[in-house]
Amino acid sequence: MDMFVTILKFVFAGFFAFAGIMHIIKPKFFKHFIPKPFPKNLVNYIVGIIELALGIGLLIPEFVKESAAGIMVLLVLFLPIHIWDVTRERPAIGSKRTAIIRVPFQFLLFYFAYLIYLQQALIIA
Repeated sequence: MDMFVTILKFVFAGFFAFAGIMHIIKPKFFKHFIPKPFPKNLVNYIVGIIELALGIGLLIPEFVKESAAGIMVLLVLFLPIHIWDVTRERPAIGSKRTAIIRVPFQFLLFYFAYLIYLQQALIIA
């Protein structure tokens, strides 16, 4: 299990760092994911910087636990947006099917982030 979680940590690091970079270099792609009342560019860049920092943090031993916890918080904060996307006539993610699949996928991502957090917490303890 330790090897699986270690691999997961590197996959998550790459995924979140990549997502963060994409928020910064392709902001138009993400604008439809952000609900209208929010300032789209500001929210997009802030989320991108946070995702990039959390991804990099997973690669720094002193920050793995905090980064995994931050990813869990981010996933919880994004869950209402993903649920909202399912209710839209034309989901931002693309198809209605993809929007529906993405909601339970968030829980799987949360669980994986929790495993990374737990592994690090047990190493430190």
